[in-house]
Amino acid sequence: MKILVTGGTGYIGSHTVVELQKKGFEVIIVDNLSNSFANVVDKIEQISGIRPAFEEFDLTDPGSTSDFFERNNDLDGIIHFAAYKAVGESVNDPLKYYRNNIGSLINILANMKTYGIENLVFSSSCTVYGQPEILPVSEDSPILQAMSPYGNTKQISEEIITDTSLVTNVKAILLRYFNPIGAHDSALIGELPLGVPNNLVPFITQTAIGIRPLLRVFGSDYNTHDGTAIRDYIHVVDLAQAHVVAVERMINHAGKKKIEIFNLGTGNGFSVLEVIHSFEKVSNEKLNYQIVDRRPGDVEIVYADTSFANDELGWKAQKTLDEMMLSAWNWEKALKTKK
Repeated sequence: MKILVTGGTGYIGSHTVVELQKKGFEVIIVDNLSNSFANVVDKIEQISGIRPAFEEFDLTDPGSTSDFFERNNDLDGIIHFAAYKAVGESVNDPLKYYRNNIGSLINILANMKTYGIENLVFSSSCTVYGQPEILPVSEDSPILQAMSPYGNTKQISEEIITDTSLVTNVKAILLRYFNPIGAHDSALIGELPLGVPNNLVPFITQTAIGIRPLLRVFGSDYNTHDGTAIRDYIHVVDLAQAHVVAVERMINHAGKKKIEIFNLGTGNGFSVLEVIHSFEKVSNEKLNYQIVDRRPGDVEIVYADTSFANDELGWKAQKTLDEMMLSAWNWEKALKTKK
């Protein structure tokens, strides 16, 4: 079975490629390397013993995308990760996000229609729920106004996929994940943002190892037990394994609807300060952090009701917060030793 993984040299994509290969899938990666490195393909090969095929181009380019699908029209499925993902950046540069995140999806769907490729696993996000009125968030929770252009691109993408499925043979599983963190146990792949990190955990590890002088904690006046925002953090390998389960479900025709939606999280909410304290405990490092004003676009509290994914997919996140933070720290230390 041949699977296209877009954004496959990225953080979640690379871990998913490894898990797919472990299950015997043939993988083709497409990535424009806008937020990743080509040598990730080498790292994947080191871990799995198998080198995935890799093509570098931009999926927002209709010509390059059509050319790829013309040469690879026998795909059994597609996992679509390729998208910009930083909430704060999307607020400051919304057109960048709309052009990339929606344009690439449209090109993929058009070629799926042309070549009769049916199975799509889409990388969605808990940001589609906005600031939920009822917690934990289930798949039936209302889709509220997005808090950022990034979140809006995920809402719009889900609508585009759903509309397309009504008039084509395209089937999709929309995986709404919460906050992926951590790294592979080998410390060969992990989260490595280009430039200043937009996500909490790489900023924590980069601050602890001396790359960043200070971690800023955005907001201390949220309506939470310690005033800082709460998220549902999930280990990236747990998340990657859910994508493999989703692909297998589609290939085995085990889905119950053309569009299926699953929340991927642990079901536990942790505050920013709790994440910091967990890191300090497992690393024995004291973190230099400062509390500053809230950041535009950030949601106050969100965590998942994962019971549907647990029951229907037979999948459940395994890693604890301490295990996630330790794997992230081991990855950061491994990066330093390679420099």
